[in-house]
Amino acid sequence: MGRPGGPMGENLAVMAMLPMQTSPDVGVAKLGSMTPGIRRSKKEDRIPQWGYDETKEFIALRAELEKDFIQTKRNKTLWEFIAGKMKEKGYRRSADQCKCKWKNLVNQYKGKETSEVDNGKLPFFEELDAIFKDRAKNMDRMMLLEAEAGSRPHKKGKLGKPPSSDEDSDDGNDEDNDSEDERTNIGARKSRKSEKGQRVTAEKFRANSMQEVLEEFFQQQQRAEEHWHDAVERREHEWHMREQEWRDAMEKLEQERITREQGWREREEQRRAREEARAQQRDELFAALLSKLAQEGGY
Repeated sequence: MGRPGGPMGENLAVMAMLPMQTSPDVGVAKLGSMTPGIRRSKKEDRIPQWGYDETKEFIALRAELEKDFIQTKRNKTLWEFIAGKMKEKGYRRSADQCKCKWKNLVNQYKGKETSEVDNGKLPFFEELDAIFKDRAKNMDRMMLLEAEAGSRPHKKGKLGKPPSSDEDSDDGNDEDNDSEDERTNIGARKSRKSEKGQRVTAEKFRANSMQEVLEEFFQQQQRAEEHWHDAVERREHEWHMREQEWRDAMEKLEQERITREQGWREREEQRRAREEARAQQRDELFAALLSKLAQEGGY
């Protein structure tokens, strides 16, 4: 085929030179398809909040490992284990996030437990309260086992006696539950008393530290004043010594001046005496010469 010519060819050339125009709907659609990825990346950077079910599952996992947390000091592996279990349940949480969440829950529980006025229902208070009550029971049992380690044969004799009936066993269980409740209450009271004692000791320590700081400050001020007084006394002593030295030097110069003046006067008197003696001798010689000339001239 040949090259297009005529008006139709010119129209095709002009249409080829014009820019392509796209509809605004297409641009908005493209931008809308691009923005979800950006929003998704921003959401992934943020730490998502804990949901109700997620927190409940987390507390349950933490309650299962309560004994392990009490027995071990380094619990990093336990938090990693909890994070793995949470991942299995469909919640992506790191060990540090789990540890931080548990600290926040414990702080909320302690603040709610120690507060006298109940302003509102704390979420998961019952679950946390059960965990801490079990912890107090376990601690009391461990303390009782350690205390009764010496009296183990006597304890075996008591345990060897079988219960007489089911009612006795039920009463014993009720008494054990009551005693356990009393022990938990006593443990809570002791913990509160210990917290109060720690607060009082902290306040006493602060007061003592403030008193020590004030005493040290006053001692420093006293030492500074003593140093200042010593410096002033040293300067006054040096000034008096210099003044005495100046006076001694001036007296010495005065004595030297007096001695020099006395020597000058003595020398002046001797010179005058010598001149008077010379004048007298000269006069005597003139008188003798005149008398001799008079005798020779027959005067």
